[in-house]
Amino acid sequence: MMRNLDNKIALVTGGESGIGRGIATEFALNGADVIITYLNDEAAAQVTLSKIKQAGRSGLFIQCDVSNPQSVQLLYNTILQYFPRIDILVNSAGIRSVDKYIHQLSFEEFEHTMRTNLFSIFLCCQNFVKHRLQQGGHGRIINITSIHEEVVSPGKTDYCASKSAIKGLSHSLAMELADKQITVNNIAPGMILTQMNQRAVDDIDYRKDLEQRIPAKISGTALDVAKAAVFLASDDASYITGTTQIVDGGLHLNRAQGAR
Repeated sequence: MMRNLDNKIALVTGGESGIGRGIATEFALNGADVIITYLNDEAAAQVTLSKIKQAGRSGLFIQCDVSNPQSVQLLYNTILQYFPRIDILVNSAGIRSVDKYIHQLSFEEFEHTMRTNLFSIFLCCQNFVKHRLQQGGHGRIINITSIHEEVVSPGKTDYCASKSAIKGLSHSLAMELADKQITVNNIAPGMILTQMNQRAVDDIDYRKDLEQRIPAKISGTALDVAKAAVFLASDDASYITGTTQIVDGGLHLNRAQGAR
């Protein structure tokens, strides 16, 4: 049976856990070989790799600081020693807000969030595009943003700024690369039950309270995001570029609730 990503080769940053692990696993189940990056938790990366191999696909995990130009260059050089090409890039690595108002936020904290969430995507996309152009074009870039690319929250200046900037970067790349048949799309998750929302995972009452703000009244899972990623990475999405697929149970629609 033909699967959506048969014989494709994908790179998923931050694939050791959470949304990244969900995407890497679902890609493998749909026929792709998958390389993941991790920063510190090699044991978690090994778990993801085992899931890739259980799906019958080849895989590899590589330690990489995706905010560092030399580390990203080494990442691509290493991958191409083991695999003939990279067809799909998913930028999933990222960190949450430091949860401080701007008058409390240090420059170093703001810079760290921007380097991790934004600069990493620039670096990984840049290397991917160079590689795909050497291959004659074609390819898929999927950037994991957040509904905070549009929906802002007080005390999250660093995070919201980084995610909004990713949207602009993605749209610009989509324009640059459209005639090369390299598509660039974002996925913007809402409340997804992963380590980044650990309190909601552990505290049922807290989670149920937050879910009342979601029109669907339920939290999302990494699999919900992964299924959207499989579609955007597939040939079925070849004419879709410069978009954001929101995966949030309608949470972003609540921005004007209470208005009269």
